Amino acid sequence: MSAAPESARGVDLKLGRWALAILPAVAVWLLPIPEGITPAGWRLLAVFIATILGSITRPMPGGAVVLLGVTAAAVTGALPVEQALRGYSDPVVWLVLAAFCISRSMISTGLGRRVALLFIRALGKNSLGLGYALVSTDWVLASAIPSNGARSGGILFPIARSIAETYDSRPGDTAKRLGAFLMILLYQCDVVVCAMFLTGQASNPLIAKLGQQTTGWTLDYSTWLLAALVPGLVSMLVVPWMLYKLYPPELKETPEASAFAARELDRMGPPSSRERIMLLVFGLVAVLWMTTAFHHVDYAVVALLGVAVLLLSGVLTWEEVITERSAWDVFIWYGGLVRLALALGEAGITRKFAERAGSLTTGWPWWIALTVLCLIYFFAHYGFASITAHATSMLTPFLLVVMVAGAPPHLALLLLAFLSNLCASLTHYGTTPGPIYFGAGYVSQATWWRLGLMVALVNLAIWTALGPLWWRVIGFW
Repeated sequence: MSAAPESARGVDLKLGRWALAILPAVAVWLLPIPEGITPAGWRLLAVFIATILGSITRPMPGGAVVLLGVTAAAVTGALPVEQALRGYSDPVVWLVLAAFCISRSMISTGLGRRVALLFIRALGKNSLGLGYALVSTDWVLASAIPSNGARSGGILFPIARSIAETYDSRPGDTAKRLGAFLMILLYQCDVVVCAMFLTGQASNPLIAKLGQQTTGWTLDYSTWLLAALVPGLVSMLVVPWMLYKLYPPELKETPEASAFAARELDRMGPPSSRERIMLLVFGLVAVLWMTTAFHHVDYAVVALLGVAVLLLSGVLTWEEVITERSAWDVFIWYGGLVRLALALGEAGITRKFAERAGSLTTGWPWWIALTVLCLIYFFAHYGFASITAHATSMLTPFLLVVMVAGAPPHLALLLLAFLSNLCASLTHYGTTPGPIYFGAGYVSQATWWRLGLMVALVNLAIWTALGPLWWRVIGFW
């Protein structure tokens, strides 16, 4: 008897989510068109608003929402169909797709797991060292794997849970023995790792693309890494230690973790030929990405070259490529959002917003305007369940506003790019691994949010104080 009411509630919830996405867009559509904006550009703004709000409320999966947005842009005449679909030919979109395929092979060959176990065997004799070992694994893998969901869900989380259960630490009364500490630590440090690489998470190339459109500065792989290196390494050292003090595990010594890793490595045996090929491709791709300034081969070409080698060697099969659902999902929403966001800038919408919003900071010193707007941008992530939706809707307008206030464009771009990742610390839904680690049930939501806020404040202090000093030293602004 309760099935029908339950189903009706689900329908009502879905309709409510659609309403939250569509009604504001309809309201914008009906407003008078500002001077200097074409009717097509105004329709595009309405479509973009509906797409972003739909990505937040999620009446259906994000990729489907973006595909509907691209379709609506073409149907309404906001964009000609060839322009609406142009995002799917963007090299950055293919870079992300290829990198996801490489990450599939990293997991399927067992190389990712072997790297993690080697770190644990070396550093995992106590709980803090174990945390650093797992975080170091994430850092190494993020240099070429752009899916923090794949790194966490496919490699780190299963190992961390296995080790926790080895010490009889499970959700409930025994959670704080070890498991709760590992889950919160891995998530909070993954957020830092995401900020350190262009491939740290799937939205970073989009952030770099939007930044290039707005400032004219190309934030490529090596530039991103160099800028993030000093504040990122400081955060990676400080955050685990801080969590160890604020939320200590009951077990301080974990010799069994190191023994567990040694047993698992023995069970895996020596590296297979597939692992060796995967390691070669991993190194080749990472080195070529870091040295683009010397050989000028596009990042997407490098990634596709890596996929080609894996396919020719048989390490990656075509069946694995076409069944890599997360890669194709990212391809759909990423390509669509890239095009819609860039088209919005071409239509003059974001610049018009900046001109209006810039009047609010008229007369302010640029550093005060930059500080205030960065804080607003950062804490606005409480309202987002996606770094992509947050950056796509807010990065370009905020960049334009702080530039109008007189802030150095490169400094503003670096701050907002890194804060786009670091703000995910705040909640258990801030980025993809959040539901994975929180969903394990070791940590309550209240504790997660409390610790998340404290980590977020520490990261804010490190990246907004040390970061600009470091970027000044290396001549980035």
